[in-house]
Amino acid sequence: MVKHWRVDREEKYEIIEKWFLKDLEMIDGKEADTDNPYFDMHFHKVYNMEAYSCASKYTFARTLNKLNATYLKKDFKIVNFDDTYLNDDSIWSSSNRDFIVVMRVCFYAFNLLCLSLCRFS
Repeated sequence: MVKHWRVDREEKYEIIEKWFLKDLEMIDGKEADTDNPYFDMHFHKVYNMEAYSCASKYTFARTLNKLNATYLKKDFKIVNFDDTYLNDDSIWSSSNRDFIVVMRVCFYAFNLLCLSLCRFS
């Protein structure tokens, strides 16, 4: 856990607490259907956390899930998150793929426009 603050024009970061991934039992996104940056991490006790944004909360959950799948392969629960955004292969995932998402949405919109302008005899 990192504490962030500003002093004049300088940004400061301080590590407050560290945990091992193997001790993490569950991540609770609190509400899957609302756009909020709050989530709980369940270790030997529950820690209430706030991410920078909802997108960064999902990126953090995807990263932990990937690290677990690569190194630990343990039963790891991620609850109250929208599964569409948790899948790494989803077109809607926002982990440095915002440009791809916008391109696909534009492509689909362009196709719909072209189809609506076509004359069928």
